[in-house]
Amino acid sequence: MIDALIIGAGPAGLFAAEHLSAKGYDVVVVDRMPSPARKFLMAGRGGLNLTHSEALETFVSRYREAENFIKPLISDFPPKALIDWCEGLGQETFVGTSGRVFPKSMKASPLLRAWLRRLDDSGVRLLTRSAFRGFSQDGNALISRDNEAPSPMPARAVLLALGGASWPKLGSDAAWVPVLRDAGVEVVDFQPANCGFDVTWSAFITQRFAGHPLKRIKITCGSHSVLGEAILSAKGLEGGAIYALSAEIRTLRNDTGAAPISIDLRPQLTHEALREKLDRSRGKQSMSTFLRKTAGLQPAEQALLRECGPLPETSGELAALIKNVPVTCTATYNIDRAISSAGGIALTEIDPHLMLRKMPGVFVSGEMLDWEAPTGGYLLQACFATGLAAAEGISAFLDRPSQKDPAS
Repeated sequence: MIDALIIGAGPAGLFAAEHLSAKGYDVVVVDRMPSPARKFLMAGRGGLNLTHSEALETFVSRYREAENFIKPLISDFPPKALIDWCEGLGQETFVGTSGRVFPKSMKASPLLRAWLRRLDDSGVRLLTRSAFRGFSQDGNALISRDNEAPSPMPARAVLLALGGASWPKLGSDAAWVPVLRDAGVEVVDFQPANCGFDVTWSAFITQRFAGHPLKRIKITCGSHSVLGEAILSAKGLEGGAIYALSAEIRTLRNDTGAAPISIDLRPQLTHEALREKLDRSRGKQSMSTFLRKTAGLQPAEQALLRECGPLPETSGELAALIKNVPVTCTATYNIDRAISSAGGIALTEIDPHLMLRKMPGVFVSGEMLDWEAPTGGYLLQACFATGLAAAEGISAFLDRPSQKDPAS
């Protein structure tokens, strides 16, 4: 019987393994994929945004409804601690102009290689191609290796770090949901987070401007606004500003069947300043040339304006449209294209040590839990923080007098 079985070799699971092995526990990590941390490596393709440098109070507010749950965990393992950990593995970091923190290599692979070496040196055993199939009647985790029949893997404590439901081809397929629901654990249905949204464009947009960026814009959904960039796609809208508002857009769409948003194509200009520019004589210029020269509107932005119908004739009305282009989001992109997922194990189902109340000795961490966060370093920071919290919970559980004798 091993001390701790960790199921899932993503950041939360590997970080828990590191801390448990450092305390002298016998740790085995299993993962159904041929190699560990595949989603972590995918995140590194965009530079591996580890965390964010903003003040902690602002940082934890990004977790919205889960702020009270996340705050003590990140207080125990704040961004500075994650940066120090990264640099302790030989990967220097830097703070970008947006406040986001990245490794100087702008890759996940060097960090992961150093991390796996540390885990191997500490005695952590990693078993790949090993899938979780539930629990036996006596409470042992059932593991299927290389698609063979599952067999029990006895452990004094189990950590489930199986991820959410986004990018299932990278390992997180949410196959664990019926297992926990059958055990009486409440699991909130997964939904896409940090995702794009379907929009019914005209053929002109889909054929001519799919893939074109909308730069330096402001997107508003209800009372929430975000400055940033977005991308027109054949399906709809995606990109950083859309992802940052995805929770608000998704909620509005779920409540009403559609989510109207507005796009300010020139947030750096007031309505009056823009109107004055548009008041200039057009002369013999085409409207497209006039809009490009006076307001700097590129063809894709002009196409977005024309989705609303004929352009207004007065400069005031045209300025108002440029500052408030209405767009209706009809659905989220499929969850297999989402950066992350919302939903998961209800937070009422776990104790302060991240142990399932209905399954003593079984702990959970990472995206399995019902929290979500925007991109910007908040996702990884919370995964690491919950991994550490679960490791501390397992350590306390294993050190209880009733747990020191495996036969008890």
